[in-house]
Amino acid sequence: MIILFNKPFNVVCQFSAHHLPNGKTGHPTLKDFIPTPNIYAAGRLDTDSEGLLILTDDGMLQHRLSDPKHKEIKTYWVQVEGVPSHADLEPLRLGVVLSDFVAKPAQARLIVAPKPLWLREPPIRERKAIPTSWLEIKISEGKNRQVRRMTAQIGFPTLRLIRYAIGPYTIDGLTSGEWREL
Repeated sequence: MIILFNKPFNVVCQFSAHHLPNGKTGHPTLKDFIPTPNIYAAGRLDTDSEGLLILTDDGMLQHRLSDPKHKEIKTYWVQVEGVPSHADLEPLRLGVVLSDFVAKPAQARLIVAPKPLWLREPPIRERKAIPTSWLEIKISEGKNRQVRRMTAQIGFPTLRLIRYAIGPYTIDGLTSGEWREL
C-alpha cells in the first residue's frame, strides 16, 4: 500500500502524540489525518515544511525512498526572501558548502508562484521593503533542514518550503491535509 499525503504546516511526521515539555499535547500528528493502521512514513518532513509525504506498509519501498544511496530525486518549491539571479543560484548547482558537509549539486531555478497554492496558517512573515520569490530545487539527498540551509547559505532565507515530488510521486490533486491511496 502506498499513501500520498500533502502534509500541512505544523504537523509532526509521526503517528504517536506529540507532547510538549509541559506535558500538554503539541502539534497535530499523522494520526490526526490518516486513519490507516500499520503504515510508516518513507522519510521525514520537518514540522515547519509542507507537502508530499509518502507512507507505506512496504518496508523495501520505504527503504528505497528514504535511503540517500538510492538517489531518489526530491523536488521542492521554496519561497525565499529576495530575488536571486541566475548567478546567485550557481553555488546550489555546483554543491554549496554548509557547516558540516558539502551538498551534492542541485537543480535550482527561479519559478513563478506555484498554482494552485493553498493558504498557510500562520502565513509567512513578509517585509514590505524586501520582495519574495519562488525557486524549484531538486536534490537527491535529504539531510536535516538541507534546503533551508542551502538557501540561507547563498543569502536568500527560506520563508516557505513545500516538497512537491519524490521521484514520480507528486502532490498534484491534493490540497493541504488531503491524502490518497495508490
